[in-house]
Formats: sequence, structure tokens, C-alpha cells
Amino acid sequence: MKKLVSAIVLFCGLWQAVAAQTSARDVSRDKRMEWWREARFGMFIHWGVYSVPAGYYNGQSIKRIGEWIMNRGKIPVEEYKAFAAQFNPVKYDPDAWVKMAKEAGMKYIVITAKHHDGFALFKSEASKWNMVDATPYVKDLLKPLAEACRKYGMKLGFYYSHAQDWTNPGGAAARKVASEGWANPDSAAIDAYTAANSGHWDPAQTTKTMAQYIDEVAVPQVKELLTNYGDVAILWWDTPTNMTDEFAEKLNALLALQPNIITNDRLKRPNFPGDYKTPEQRIPKETDLDGRDWETCMTMNNTWGFKKDDHEWKSAEVMIRNLIDIASKGGNYLLNVGPKADGTIPDESIARLQQVGAWMKVNGESIYGTKASPLAPLSWGRCTKKEQNGNTILYLSVFNWPADKKLVVPGVTQPVTSATLLANGKKLATASSKNGLTITLPEQAPDKMASVIKLQVKGKITDKRFTGAGTSGL
Repeated sequence: MKKLVSAIVLFCGLWQAVAAQTSARDVSRDKRMEWWREARFGMFIHWGVYSVPAGYYNGQSIKRIGEWIMNRGKIPVEEYKAFAAQFNPVKYDPDAWVKMAKEAGMKYIVITAKHHDGFALFKSEASKWNMVDATPYVKDLLKPLAEACRKYGMKLGFYYSHAQDWTNPGGAAARKVASEGWANPDSAAIDAYTAANSGHWDPAQTTKTMAQYIDEVAVPQVKELLTNYGDVAILWWDTPTNMTDEFAEKLNALLALQPNIITNDRLKRPNFPGDYKTPEQRIPKETDLDGRDWETCMTMNNTWGFKKDDHEWKSAEVMIRNLIDIASKGGNYLLNVGPKADGTIPDESIARLQQVGAWMKVNGESIYGTKASPLAPLSWGRCTKKEQNGNTILYLSVFNWPADKKLVVPGVTQPVTSATLLANGKKLATASSKNGLTITLPEQAPDKMASVIKLQVKGKITDKRFTGAGTSGL
């Protein structure tokens, strides 16, 4: 009996120690995530050698997204490397880029320090396939961007393709059939070769093992990124093709160089979940959410890297409503720009960011630092929430202005202390009914894209959303 009691005591002690450590890690993570949860809105930048061909190879328009042109077009390594001689971004103005992001209401930037083509936008001792050693520009692109971010109080993160690398030998390659790029007459032979060589299409890609690539390129380059650019807020891993836990641990260990850094969930699933999930090009449904932090990354047109024939731009209204929808579900919005090879950002992107920024200047408080809506889905728009001193603020973003000027907010039964339009501070009359709260609106919506009502009520509002256990959508 004494042995049993001793064993129970020992087990309880170990359990408490593990629980204490877990709690400490959770507290540390919450502290690291605090700014990110406050920010809600960031800029993604996809930029690299792929902006030179801009979607075309040998006169052929290569299908799909621009930054995958090397893989989709099955461009041999040496041919692709030749594009670097034309990558001379003399119009690059990182100060202007950061100012533009800030004026759009964005709080952080994530840039492709190295994408799947293996090209580094920074000076690297691990590979000569970098901005300083392989281009006529001969300057590190990340250092002045980091300086501009510090100047304007913008958080900076680095995207790093840690597994896929189509140029440095040993890197992985996701297999895509040749027809996904263009009607290549050699498609059958190419597809047979990629099937037999783990997705690679050029013998130069397999002269080393992936273990060698991880040790000789990925690990030292990540160390360079976490050492040479000051505070790094985010490390945004991408596509863990052929990754192992052993490889992932080598990279994960480097995060100790930046104790406050946060990471996404793409290092190696499922054993390296990171700090937040990353649904791509779509906004999850309520039933997909499982309580974890998440961020939707999305393009303005159809491609991430610059592609000169992609003119299918989303409107500013779509982007603003996406941002509101994402915030109403407790997520972040990482909106992409794809600069040209000369260092300029497409005019279409600039114009839309200016429109988004104008909306955010008026309505930003309905996005920053908010939590998910506690209400059931709303037919006329979306809702975000803040809680202060035991009371609740609801920000009601109205997409569809009611014809009868009566906005019904189901599920709100608490006493109202204030209802105003963020656009002009106009006070609005409210009345309680069996259907919830009714707010009387003016004749015209202040903003046709989304007008925001700041509704302050006493006490807290019970969460009335449906929260499922499924996670498939993330």
C-alpha cells in the first residue's frame, strides 16, 4: 500500500510539474501572440527572380501562379538562373513600401526571403544563388526593408521555403505534371522523369541529398535571417514537402535566436504546429474553427508573384469585406502584393491599398484588437467584439443597408449605453424587442462598402455562434 501511495504521489508531482511547464509555455505564447492578435491585418510580399519572366517562358504563357513558373514550366536550373541577370530593381523603395502598408492600416509585413526557386533576397554565405552574388543589383533587399520597418513601427516577418528548393541541389520539389504549365511536346518524357525522381525535372537538382540541403543551405540561411536583421516578428514556413521530424527539429531549434518570434503551421505537420494556422485563398467557415489562432493569406488577383497577364483584380470592397469577415471570426488577414522586377508595386495594388486605408482610417477600431463575434451569423453584415470593464462593445459592419432603415440585431438583450456611427459619430436610436435589438438608421449608408455602428452594452454577451469540432477547413 505504501508503495502504491508513493507511486501516486510521485505521479501527481510529475503531472503537476508537466502542467506547470505547459502553463508557462502557454503564457509565453500568449505574450508572444499579443501584438499579432491586436494587429489583425498584414501585408504579404512575394518577390523574386520569377518577377523577371512574369509568367512567360520561351514565348509561352505558363499557367497557374507566377512564382511557380520554374516548376510549372519545367525550366532547367541553368536557364532559370539566367533570369537573375535581369533582376535589377533600381526603383525599389522600401521606405515607400512600408509607408504604403502602414497607410493601408496594416501592422506587419511578411516577405519571401526565399521562395521555392531557392533564390535568396539577402546576402547568404550558404548559397551564391542570392541577390548580392547573382544579380546586377548586388545589394541585400532585406536590410533596408528591416530599417524602414523599424522606422515606421512595422513588424517584419520572413517567409522561408525550407523544404522545396528547385535550384540548390538536394532541395525538395513538389511534383506537377507538365500539362499544368503549358502544352509542352515533351510532356510524356518529362512526366516520366519527375515520377521517377521525386518531382525533380533536372539532374542538377539531385546531385545532393535532402539531408545535405537542410544542413548546408536551409539551416545556415535561417540562422542568417534570425541573426542579421534585428527583431524578426514572424517566420513563415512553407510547403513541408519530404520533410522529416529530424529536419524540422534542426530548423525549429534556431528559433531560440529570436525568443519573441512566432511561426505558422507549415514547418512539418503534425508534430510542429507552430503558433497559428494558415488557410490559403479562402476564409474558413465557423464550423471549421477550433479555437486556434489563424490567418488567411490571399492574393489581390490570382497570383502571388508578379504575372503580367493577370488582370483579374479583386475590388477594394471585396478586400474590405474579407478583412471584416475574417476579424469577425477571430482571424488575421495577410493580403499579398507582387512587385515587378524593377522594384515597383503594380498600380492596381496601390490603388486598392489606398482605398482600404481610407476605410481603415475611419473604421480601424472595429478591426484592431477585436475578438470574434458572439452573435449568430448576420444576414446584413458582420460583427466584431471588445470587452472592457465587464461591459461589451459590438462593432456592427453593415454590408446591406436595410430599406426600412431598421437594423435588427438578434441575440442582444443587454441594456444599451450607446449606439453611434463610426463614420460621423451620429447617435442612433435603439429599441428592444422579442427579436433582439432594433437600431434606427439614417436614410443613407455612410459607406456603401461597409458602414460600422459602435454599439455599447452593459455586461457580457453569451456566445451564440455554432462552434464545431471540425478542423478540416484550416
